[in-house]
Amino acid sequence: MLICLFNNVSGDNLNKKHYFHTNRMDILLDILTDMVKAHPTSNFVNSLHQQYCNRGGLSRKQLEGLHSKALKTERISQGKVATLEAIIKKKPVRERAAATITLPMPVKDEALGKMIVEILDKYPQHKRLLFLKSKFDNNENIPAIEIAEIEKFKKLLLK
Repeated sequence: MLICLFNNVSGDNLNKKHYFHTNRMDILLDILTDMVKAHPTSNFVNSLHQQYCNRGGLSRKQLEGLHSKALKTERISQGKVATLEAIIKKKPVRERAAATITLPMPVKDEALGKMIVEILDKYPQHKRLLFLKSKFDNNENIPAIEIAEIEKFKKLLLK
């Protein structure tokens, strides 16, 4: 467990022991403190240090940014950098789902629409054809069985 005594860390406060550990070493805090000492004007490092003290952890992307900055700093030992790499590898990788592919709208069969309109002109209250017309108008898929049914209605009703 980590307890920070100061939230705002400046160069003066770094000389004092501003944190203490309970029961374990905190390599990440050691790296952050060394980085703040090496780069006292870096907003990135200061904000990471402050966030780590306030929240107790950093995201994978923040750790990766800290890692790339730590590699360029000679003050950080290679063992600590290797530990930071191990911490990064233990964090889960969040991947966004690929964009879904939308299917194109089905092409309306105008001949089918004409057949429905012809039958409904003669029999405007025909419930089955009114249902099929609403499906046709809403661009819903009309199966081959229902198309055959419309053709059967046309033969029977429009002699």
